[in-house]
Amino acid sequence: RKAGVDVPFGWPRAFVELVQGHRTAALAPPPDTGPDWRREVLYRATDLEVRRRVGKTPLSVAADKIAYPAIRWAAIAARLREQGVTVTPDGRGVACEVYPGAALAAWQLAGHPYKGAKNATSRSTLIEQLSVRLPWLKWEGHRDACADDDNALDAVIAALVARDVHRGTAMPPPPELADLAADEGWIWLPDGS
Repeated sequence: RKAGVDVPFGWPRAFVELVQGHRTAALAPPPDTGPDWRREVLYRATDLEVRRRVGKTPLSVAADKIAYPAIRWAAIAARLREQGVTVTPDGRGVACEVYPGAALAAWQLAGHPYKGAKNATSRSTLIEQLSVRLPWLKWEGHRDACADDDNALDAVIAALVARDVHRGTAMPPPPELADLAADEGWIWLPDGS
């Protein structure tokens, strides 16, 4: 009923406006191009909210390699919409944007690097911690795959967050950010309880 996708669902509104204004030569020069302006242009409201809530800063979809999968997701979302499937940047359709590392932080399970081949022990520890935290979780023979490959573990985490979104127990955009989330996307986090 709901899929968790570990990819940005949109770009910062200020970045889109900057690119459009630059393309049409209608861009008004900003008063200054210091760090506050750059942060507004490079990070979505959801990125800043994730940092505020759990202390992790997502990669900037406007200035990092994460833009490549975001572009691919935009094409996939367009195909899904063409087939009549509801897909929205704020995750109210069949898919929601997730960030597994931030989900772990929300569950207070972060702190150990788990990415890459050298961190299989950390992944095994995370799997044990998830099993204790979520005793109903059935690994169905996939524990070893998750210990061996961080992508497999991320897929399980994404599915767990998507389950929370579907059940209405994940953190939605606050009302004051709902309009931005509808444009830029929203990283759904578990409520941490």
